[in-house]
Amino acid sequence: MGPALDRVTGWGTILLVTTIGEVATEGVPMPFVRITLSTDRPEPMRAAVAEGVRSALVSAIGVPPDDRFQVVDAQPATAFHVDRHYLDGDRRDPVVVEITLTRGRTRDMKLALYQAIVANLSEVGVRPDDVLIMLQESGREDWSLGGGKMQLLDEDLIRKYGWSPPEA
Repeated sequence: MGPALDRVTGWGTILLVTTIGEVATEGVPMPFVRITLSTDRPEPMRAAVAEGVRSALVSAIGVPPDDRFQVVDAQPATAFHVDRHYLDGDRRDPVVVEITLTRGRTRDMKLALYQAIVANLSEVGVRPDDVLIMLQESGREDWSLGGGKMQLLDEDLIRKYGWSPPEA
């Protein structure tokens, strides 16, 4: 049986308690994603890569489908200086996926995310060895979603969206 999602609602990062498998996590939605790939990959493929990453975030770690914050950056192939064979890889045309999200996912959830991203990108023509993924975890205090504010720490705002403040 696959992961069970008990509750994922609303917009934002923190204060949603989601159960995936047997692990309760806080802060499932709204990661920020930067995808860097070659300008040799046509625009429709770039869009498909972005969709494949979003879909993996939804299925593997329970990000709500509408919580999409992505930047797709296309660079000339000459801009990539990546060791082709590092740790027994066979990299030819890298697609670099950087995901910044709040802390709280287990090792198994992260592995499921990596595998889902690779599977989704393989479906649109990206070789598995060309997919490089880096997760960068941060605390709620590390996010400002506009206006120079710390929205993820604003108890009135998070209550407005039906979330409960974290326990101290």
